[in-house]
Amino acid sequence: MPQIPEGRNWLKPGEVAERAGVAVSTLHYYESLGLISSRRTSGNRREYRRDTLRVLAFIRSAQRVGVSLDRVKEALDQLPRKGLPTKKDWARISRQWHDELTERIEYLTGLRDRFSDCIGCGCLSLKSCPYSNPDDALGAGGQGPRRFP
Repeated sequence: MPQIPEGRNWLKPGEVAERAGVAVSTLHYYESLGLISSRRTSGNRREYRRDTLRVLAFIRSAQRVGVSLDRVKEALDQLPRKGLPTKKDWARISRQWHDELTERIEYLTGLRDRFSDCIGCGCLSLKSCPYSNPDDALGAGGQGPRRFP
């Protein structure tokens, strides 16, 4: 992976994409969602601030643990608009997500521990299955297919 010279604060989309391990189209998508921002050069080309790399690492890490892009945006909206986010800023976001991530870990651990039994049970009961439809939450919406929460 090529090193980016220390003194450069603005990077081309290709440089950011390669360094972050994403496609340039992903940068454009994240920008359309307001997760990252760019500026335009006099030649109308995008450039991203160097600290966009840290934001992209945060986005990808959050996605790996199942955090939605909407939740990521809520968190990023709390960061300072001017200047770089501090360790304290990132710690605040981490505290806010702690309980949600702990709950998700507990759920996934239970699923992992009972997965063979669940798949092999053959009940095919969406009404009583604690994994597909906990507490028959989908039944409250009436008959027919429902989107899982």
